[in-house]
Amino acid sequence: MKKIEKHKKNIRNNVTGILLLDKPVGISSNKSLQRIKNIYNAKKAGHTGNLDVPASGLLPICFGEATKICGYLLNSNKKYYVKCKLGETTKTGDATGAVLLQRKIPTISKKILIDTFKNFIGNIQQIPPMFSALKYNGKRLYKFAYKDIEVERTARNITIYNIEFIRSSHDYFEIEVSCSKGTYIRTLVEDIGEKIGCGAHVSSLRRLETGPFHLSHSSTLEEIESIANQGQKSLYDLLLPMDTALKDIPEIRLDKEEAYCLSRGQFVEISDIPESGPLRIYNSSYEFIGVGDITEDGQIRPKRLINIA
Repeated sequence: MKKIEKHKKNIRNNVTGILLLDKPVGISSNKSLQRIKNIYNAKKAGHTGNLDVPASGLLPICFGEATKICGYLLNSNKKYYVKCKLGETTKTGDATGAVLLQRKIPTISKKILIDTFKNFIGNIQQIPPMFSALKYNGKRLYKFAYKDIEVERTARNITIYNIEFIRSSHDYFEIEVSCSKGTYIRTLVEDIGEKIGCGAHVSSLRRLETGPFHLSHSSTLEEIESIANQGQKSLYDLLLPMDTALKDIPEIRLDKEEAYCLSRGQFVEISDIPESGPLRIYNSSYEFIGVGDITEDGQIRPKRLINIA
């Protein structure tokens, strides 16, 4: 009888922290995440805001306990560099889609572009594109789009904080867009193109900022793979503490008893706290222990607590 060998299950590492990845063009955010997770041999990891396959740039990846604060980065403001092609409307809103319509490009000055951008600054409504991961009746919109089926989408409230003019030529213009969560840059560029009167699509897109993080502090996949050859410590040196994602949130420090009560799910009453909103919470040793909310009667309610054992 043939002996059956039992193979040891791959033991994953308990990694905690945030890695700033510069996602390359040509690979999905999820595949980028899986490659990073394998490099670190990490038990648990998640990314904090999808970038389409043709897009590149900042993709923060949270490991272990840091996945508990992923939502704060998902909901944070973003900044993008965008190169836009005038005169062509495509099926996908970017350069990967078939050209649906070509129109003559009018003479456009820097002033005309900047004046056009002003129409989109502030709180606006935006209809999500069909080529998106939003769901309709349980299915992703892009699955309908690939079958040339268009379904009704509800407009969403977003905020465009700034559109900065970088440069332009006859058929291109380049901008940097600062915006709220949920903004579709492809849709914004299409709307700008329609306002100009000749249509437009995204030629290239690069995310520059997510919340407090900037692309200049990120590492490419190739750099991370090279650093992995130097050993585990070098890889771990790339990780940021999880509370760096929350530096715009007010902080509070609790004494030993208060921190213990909070860890048991109890509300804690403390003076000198803001009237409302989230809080970064630290214990008496100044270890980050999680995020709490302030109740109407001025108590701290635990929301996302971190295991620091």
